[in-house]
Amino acid sequence: MHKVYHKVENIAGNVITVKAADVKYNELAKVSSRLGTSLAQVIKLDKDLVSLQVFEGATGIATDAKVRFMGRPMQIPFSDALLGRIFTGSGEPRDNGPVLEEDTIPIGGPSVNPANRVIPKNMVRTGIPMIDVFNTLVESQKLPIFSIAGEPYNELLSRIALQAEVDVIILGGMGLKYDDYLEFRDTLEESGALSRTVMFVHTASDPVVECLLVPDVSLAVAEKFALDGKRVLVLLTDMTNFADSMKEIAITMEQIPSNRGYPGDLYSQLASRYEKAVDFAEAGSITILAATTMPGDDVTHPVPDNTGYITEGQFYLKNGRIEPFGSLSRLKQQVNGETREDHRIIMNTMIQLYSGYKETMEKQSMGFRMSDWDDKLLKYGNRFEKEMMSLEVNIPLEEALTLGWQILADCFDPIETGISSKLIDKFWPNK
Repeated sequence: MHKVYHKVENIAGNVITVKAADVKYNELAKVSSRLGTSLAQVIKLDKDLVSLQVFEGATGIATDAKVRFMGRPMQIPFSDALLGRIFTGSGEPRDNGPVLEEDTIPIGGPSVNPANRVIPKNMVRTGIPMIDVFNTLVESQKLPIFSIAGEPYNELLSRIALQAEVDVIILGGMGLKYDDYLEFRDTLEESGALSRTVMFVHTASDPVVECLLVPDVSLAVAEKFALDGKRVLVLLTDMTNFADSMKEIAITMEQIPSNRGYPGDLYSQLASRYEKAVDFAEAGSITILAATTMPGDDVTHPVPDNTGYITEGQFYLKNGRIEPFGSLSRLKQQVNGETREDHRIIMNTMIQLYSGYKETMEKQSMGFRMSDWDDKLLKYGNRFEKEMMSLEVNIPLEEALTLGWQILADCFDPIETGISSKLIDKFWPNK
């Protein structure tokens, strides 16, 4: 029987403080007031003073509210019944479906022991050429999508959710506009992909603490599916909103701020989530793609800057497409040598020629005379951007490689590409 405390010592924003004994960090409590009951989570311990973040907000809570500690951290139900369902950050149904209460699992546990991991070796196909051909996504990888506000990063995640060749999709939304949430839901429902998806959605109007729960809940469920032998892809958006929620709570708690007001443990908090990516030796895998917006397109902002030290590369989303320069999948060499023998040469050659196209564009903008080679590069660059870089392109890897050969053949002579005669003889299209 858990003790009930009847006196709230302090209320600051959505944080309440009570005097209590034998309480643990992250422990759940129920706070009862005249307006009803809300869950709260312990976020600070200072001797016998316990600070709790109230999920539903502290509005209406008075100093005579009842606080009952539950003796356990936040837990989430787990079963196959989660598939096709939509929940809030605290695990409450958002889709008017039944409440799931059985077979609960804790959230926010440690990362997987390295002894239980294997070296990443499997490709995750997405149907997007700028990923599959040029920066291949690998199982158990953790990659951010760096973007600015207004870029279609949520649309990109929706496409990946629809097309990725995995068993389970876990979509965690943090601080989503309600329209973005509806767009995710409707897109997945209409395509039938919702049947293999679990959504944990925190909208901008929901309590701040639920934003912090979304990655932990999503990754806890993903880990259980992976242990059951499933290939799981976790899509998180937006990690900057997650960090901003951390900052808001830290300010309420009067913590000493670090760079730009973010808490000093920002790196550790981000790393503890990203390091959940894993390929189990005798089970499934967890792959993480997380949208991270960069305020002012500033990659030195604390959130993308810290993220870059944790993850295995990044995708840059600019002008509605994944930029080939700066985007990097550091694990692509693990898999793109096993796909098709021309994969690496097409990847390298097309990017090298596209770099030449960008230089030619600069020359043209400054009024330089164009040579025949420049004209070829201009033709090639336009084709490459339209047929390969556009996020509207949806073709399998093998078709994308064949298309790459066709674009090269339409714009250049074989000798101009620098590709070996052996591959030219085998793959160069016959006109």
